[in-house]
Amino acid sequence: MTRVVRFHEYGEPDVLQIDDIEVAPPAADEVQIAVRAIGLNRAEVMFRRHAYLQEAEFPSRLGYEAAGTIKALGSGVNGFGEGDAVSVIPTLDMARWGTYGEVINVPARHVVKHPAKLSFEQAAASWMQYITAWGALIEQAKLSSNDFVIVSAASSSVGIAAFQIARSVGATVIATTRTSAKVEALRKAGAHHVIATAEEDLTARVRDITDGKGARVVFDPIGGPAIAQLAECMAVGGILLEYGALSAEEGPFPQFAVLGKSLTLKGYLYTEIVSDDAILDRAKTFINEGLESGVLDPFISRTFAFEQIQDATRFLESNEQIGKIVVTV
Repeated sequence: MTRVVRFHEYGEPDVLQIDDIEVAPPAADEVQIAVRAIGLNRAEVMFRRHAYLQEAEFPSRLGYEAAGTIKALGSGVNGFGEGDAVSVIPTLDMARWGTYGEVINVPARHVVKHPAKLSFEQAAASWMQYITAWGALIEQAKLSSNDFVIVSAASSSVGIAAFQIARSVGATVIATTRTSAKVEALRKAGAHHVIATAEEDLTARVRDITDGKGARVVFDPIGGPAIAQLAECMAVGGILLEYGALSAEEGPFPQFAVLGKSLTLKGYLYTEIVSDDAILDRAKTFINEGLESGVLDPFISRTFAFEQIQDATRFLESNEQIGKIVVTV
């Protein structure tokens, strides 16, 4: 029997429970992993709350990220061996291939041998954030050294990853956060400029920082009314990539800014990257090279034991963290 985290109904963190179940052998295209660490993501919170793109079938597993060692290989899998240290790239179905467990099965195309220098905690804290940020900033926005990029909700793990990826190509990072409480920490994490939006005039600050040009790229997980303000901060020909919906409100469409500046507003999901083999290969190469060189350095806010999964999730939902929350197994 293997311990896994499941939920039997939608709700708050206390619906998460540790169940003992039998884990089947890996399918032909899967690998089985003995998990050492699990990375937590806000998507899992939304799934558990019935606010995600996917419906749960109870009892439901969950989780997108993990790292550990290969325990068994499916009959059609090549390129891996038992005992290899690997990490998991988010799959297309967290209920089917949930990572919150001591032993998990995952499609081999979503498994990568991470650099040996990484701990299992660091490896479990890497792939969702870097895949998401790389796909938006590099693959889609073609971010370059001449660009300014606004990263909103910047204290999240994806926000910190965006800093590192933007800096790796020489772009200038403008981070936003609600109050000044996290300003210094975000500067230390790699933002060139930090704006506390509840205390400062966002548009005026961006205008000053960019010498009136505005930011060509905006990377935002909030949405809602803030999109109109972000559009005002953008440069002619800019692109706003919306990768979340943390705001419960729908904002007005900023038609005058969009028309006047020829802006692109695009909804973006990590699945655009992981569902395409060629793009996924490019992402694996970029991210593994960055992790090996240290240009990409997973920032872990706090670790919890497997038995503390409810507390770990509560901490994730508190928004107190800067960086990634990891559960050790």
